[in-house]
Amino acid sequence: MSPATLRRALSETVSGLPREFWWLWTSTLVNRLGAFVATFMALYLTLERGYSASYAGLVVALHGLGGVVASLGAGVLTDRLGRRPTLLVAQASTAVSVALLGFMQHPLSIAAVAFLVGAASSASRPAVQAMMADIVRPEDRVRAFSLNYWAINLGFAVSATAAGFIAESSYLAGFLIEAVMTMACAVLIYLKLPESRPLPAPGEKPGDEPVVGLGTVLRDGRFMGVVGLSFLIALIFQQGSVALPVAMGQAGFSPADYGLAIAVNGVLIVALQIPVTRFIEHRDPRRLLVISALLAGYGFGLTAFADSVGLIALTVCVWTLAEIVNAPTQTGLVVQLSPLHGRGRYQGMYTMSWSVAALVAPLMSGFVIDRYGAEWLWGLSAVIGTVAAVGYWTLMRGLPGAEPVGGGKRADSPAEAEVGAA
Repeated sequence: MSPATLRRALSETVSGLPREFWWLWTSTLVNRLGAFVATFMALYLTLERGYSASYAGLVVALHGLGGVVASLGAGVLTDRLGRRPTLLVAQASTAVSVALLGFMQHPLSIAAVAFLVGAASSASRPAVQAMMADIVRPEDRVRAFSLNYWAINLGFAVSATAAGFIAESSYLAGFLIEAVMTMACAVLIYLKLPESRPLPAPGEKPGDEPVVGLGTVLRDGRFMGVVGLSFLIALIFQQGSVALPVAMGQAGFSPADYGLAIAVNGVLIVALQIPVTRFIEHRDPRRLLVISALLAGYGFGLTAFADSVGLIALTVCVWTLAEIVNAPTQTGLVVQLSPLHGRGRYQGMYTMSWSVAALVAPLMSGFVIDRYGAEWLWGLSAVIGTVAAVGYWTLMRGLPGAEPVGGGKRADSPAEAEVGAA
């Protein structure tokens, strides 16, 4: 590709998006650049504090449980209070709780504050996704979600590398740096991002618009089907950080071998997310989701036949491509299925599917590996991917608007005929 072609492709990728999106994108990048605690939490508890691996696992699980609890509550707040207030509260709470965690000494206080950190850090996700859907045109949403996902992974790649060096000097410094950078995100949001919650329709007074309750979300069969499929996909992707290192260790590979193999995931996302998005942006989302589900399931399934670091890295390439395709397409589908005044609750339910998967995956993978062996887990991953692919194909038949996923208000949304309460 010539430099001129590359410049043109880059210009087409980033052009046409509103200024508010780029401030939101910047806040995401800054937030992920400072995300140190989740990276070294287990090492901090076992090496620095001398706690057992079981206790470290409990704390990490409580951190994830906080995310599960916060997802729905944050979705409700996003719709009721607004996107901007929810983001400000979530980011400020995360900064304070992360700093506090660095000073906790007692095991119970560490566990309790870790739960708060998980809840606070997850509370911003529904608001971010809802705000992005508000400020970006439907035809640009897949591209916008992809750019945001790219920022998340770029920030994580940098922070994960920096976390190792920071931990060698001072774990407390890592907690404080994350707190400062998270608070910087709150300041950026306060200064640069206006509220984006949709205004009442012409002729309506504030408060007259339909209120979408959580009951409405739960009764939305098609959307809850997507949430269930999202859980299955997340369950597969979680194996990259949960089961793969365990299986490689049992097979005689070193931690460095795992680090080398899993690094392929981050490198590919940073390198390919934008060009792949250009390729898929105007293609049938049903086919994309089916293909990504199969690539995810069988990418992990092929791990059963990989007996070298190079072959394992190749399997990582397969399921990373699935991740690159699935993330923006599925997020765009969630927006498309969400009624205008219920985006926060819908995004909260969608976010919860990933949080629940983060809790279930370690339990599932540990049980299967201990009882039957890693090969059975990789086979199960292929089965789950197949089920998810069939589910996407079935659920998306007859979806209003047979166009690439971009968003908009569904014609058959239950929220249009029902006024509920959270």
